[in-house]
Amino acid sequence: MNKARAQDLTPRRQGRAVALAVLAVLAVLLALPAAARAQEMPTSQACISCHLKQKDPRLSAPAKTFGTDIHAQKGFTCLDCHGDVAHRGGDPRNIAPGIGFLTKPDRRDIPAMCGRCHSDPAFMKKYNPMLRVDEVAEYRTSVHGKRLLELGDTAVATCIDCHPAHRILPPSDPASSVYPTHVAATCGRCHSDATRMARYHIPTNQVKLWTASVHGVQMLKKGDVTAPTCNDCHGNHGAAPPGAADVPHVCGQCHAQVATIFAGNGHDSIFTANKLPGCVTCHSNHDIVLPTDTLLTNRAHTVCERCHAPGTPAAGQFVVMRGLIDSLSAVQTQSQNVLNQADYLGMDVSQAQFDLSNVTTALTTARTAIHSFRADSVAGQITAGLHTANKATRQGEAALAEHSYRRLGLAISVPFILGLAAALWLRLRVIEAEQRDEDDTDYRELH
Repeated sequence: MNKARAQDLTPRRQGRAVALAVLAVLAVLLALPAAARAQEMPTSQACISCHLKQKDPRLSAPAKTFGTDIHAQKGFTCLDCHGDVAHRGGDPRNIAPGIGFLTKPDRRDIPAMCGRCHSDPAFMKKYNPMLRVDEVAEYRTSVHGKRLLELGDTAVATCIDCHPAHRILPPSDPASSVYPTHVAATCGRCHSDATRMARYHIPTNQVKLWTASVHGVQMLKKGDVTAPTCNDCHGNHGAAPPGAADVPHVCGQCHAQVATIFAGNGHDSIFTANKLPGCVTCHSNHDIVLPTDTLLTNRAHTVCERCHAPGTPAAGQFVVMRGLIDSLSAVQTQSQNVLNQADYLGMDVSQAQFDLSNVTTALTTARTAIHSFRADSVAGQITAGLHTANKATRQGEAALAEHSYRRLGLAISVPFILGLAAALWLRLRVIEAEQRDEDDTDYRELH
């Protein structure tokens, strides 16, 4: 009987063990919410307070600068980028174990991380309806984006390399890393680093060349923020070197008239066929110098003779154009000297001075017409300018002749005027003498 009872108790013990196991599991499951609550996400202020105390500047700097960041100004906090991975939609690999939020993101995830807001039109309308929302899509087409997202090259630029995380300012802010005067330095942080760029086998002197170029001088020394810098030619988020056939279109953004003339001269297709990059063939790219008339003869030998045999009419077109421009420049100088002399002498030559200003326009148009590569196109502008300059010279010479005539008339009239004045003076003396005599006679008769 004891044996039977023991057999009867075995199922009970098994049931009790199962029940205990179930209760243990339930206890663990019930305890999980409490554990989760014990590891709540910190507040943004807690992030800042803690990071400000860190001695490592890599940890303290973000807390010091974030207050001026455009995102902080718009009400965003640390957790909007570093918060819950499910909300962020990022890669769980970047979540710090035991912490539960994003620390330093993997560079491959940065475009998607920024694009979570910046690619959402509805979301961005709340802050700036005019702001573009195709930056990430454009970045994917760039040299940087392709290498990062397709080849896994994390050394290329991502969003935070141009827009420093935790201190992003609007592009219109002069202190912004992408304000026109700072763009070259921003690009140069990578492109002037010989060690970083060694793997790509491209030059690292672009910023140095641009700084000394006509564009760099115009922007950095003369304060013209409309002068072209890196992103004006290479693009912003879709940055890429322009192809040979694209160069005239890139330069034509500013030099529209020149681009139109070049497109109609027949050489554009020849340049493309021979893989000559249009404008860059004559003017270079980053180290563009201020164009002068002397470049015409220099380029005739260094550029034209690559295709046209030395001494041929085609090779000598620039030399002919240089002679035409020099002739008008000389006549303009001569005319200006004549008008300046007349103006100095007090003659009114304002109309002639105004007419002569049109010669400057003719010279500018002639220099633009050089890009037709035809001397006759330049000659038409020069002829019109010569006519205007010669007319102004004649007006100045007429004013000088009138001035001389006036001086001659004055020279003749002065002796006559002086003689007349002397005669009047003598006559007055005689009248005074006669008056005294009469007074004396009257006095004697009275006494």
